[in-house]
Amino acid sequence: MEFNTISVVGLGYIGLPTAAVIASRRKRVIGVDVNQHTVDTINRGDIHIVEPELDIVVQSVVTQGYLSAATSPKPADAFLIAVPTPFKAESDDDHVPDLAYIEQASKAIAKVLDLGNLVILESTSPVGSTEQMAKWLAEARPDLTFPQTHGEDSDVRIAHCPERVLPGHVIRELVENDRVIGGMTPKCSAAATALYKTFVEGECITATARTAEMAKLTENSFRDVNIAFANELSLICDKEGINVWDLIQLANHHPRVNILQPGTGVGGHCIAVDPWFIVARDAANARMIRTAREVNNHKTEWVIEKIKLAAADANARTGLKPKIACLGLAFKPDIDDLRESPALEVAEALLVQGYDVVAVEPNIDDHASLPLLSLKAATKEADVIAVLVKHREFMQPDVRSNLSDLGAIDFCGALA
Repeated sequence: MEFNTISVVGLGYIGLPTAAVIASRRKRVIGVDVNQHTVDTINRGDIHIVEPELDIVVQSVVTQGYLSAATSPKPADAFLIAVPTPFKAESDDDHVPDLAYIEQASKAIAKVLDLGNLVILESTSPVGSTEQMAKWLAEARPDLTFPQTHGEDSDVRIAHCPERVLPGHVIRELVENDRVIGGMTPKCSAAATALYKTFVEGECITATARTAEMAKLTENSFRDVNIAFANELSLICDKEGINVWDLIQLANHHPRVNILQPGTGVGGHCIAVDPWFIVARDAANARMIRTAREVNNHKTEWVIEKIKLAAADANARTGLKPKIACLGLAFKPDIDDLRESPALEVAEALLVQGYDVVAVEPNIDDHASLPLLSLKAATKEADVIAVLVKHREFMQPDVRSNLSDLGAIDFCGALA
């Protein structure tokens, strides 16, 4: 199957790098996003997110004419859908997945689908989402046939291939990492594999669509459970006067032990979200997965309380309202991504509760509610300093020494 033109729907943290990498293989790529500013930015050869090397690749492929962006889909040989899958706002307590963006993207590309097209869902999704996408496409295009009714003889091929990249290393990992490709039929898997092999150097492993969906959820749930163990240890060690980072380092000397690091909580668009997709589908059996999510969410609440205790001590010493400096707002080091960020949750919760809060976040220029200061200004003004994210700017030897001297509270191991 020839893929001369590929459409990538959703130009965010996954969609734009994917579009850029495919275009760098001299493939014509049309990126689609509903945000006009995003489209205009990309068509200038610029980027709207922070990701190492992405700006260089986008500028190159746009200049050469291999990548362009639009607000609505155009005809193509293959369509990759990389849109968000959040929770339904009205059902947040139950963490019910919201597939509205996938539905909207499906109905949008349905208008330009043609015989022989390939549609791949890359969005991390609950089990069964690829089949649901295929139903939406079939409803919108009754003149075409799809795998759920015509199997191997369908006019359109459908597959799921979840992204599995690490923010900050996306360009490299899109190329080097293995991919799990779940077609609705073997021919669907073969078509999707042929597309990914145009830019993936890792192994392309085929599975069913449902298995591919569950594989991504399983990977992130495993990490969530491991982090929950580390976060739970950190609570216990705090009571016992034990340095949890030293403890974990010692335990990891065992040849069959690999404990991850504790932190402010767990954030991001994957680990903080994906386990709930399993829980929502089978709560009765996903007991450990649910507990891990609850432990990691509790860790963030615990951090807030620890900072409030430090603020009370400062107030008792000075008689003045203390200023709290939160170092880091992103969900992980050295990126600008605030999605599901526990550090941001901490800072905003303290602000809402009436505390005088400033933040230091080297990877963003401004924030709607939190005043951003330089590290030097924040540490000079603050009575309580909370290190929430292990950004490289906080890890310089002189900075670490200064933060330790100032009595900064370390929640991420930056000063360990």
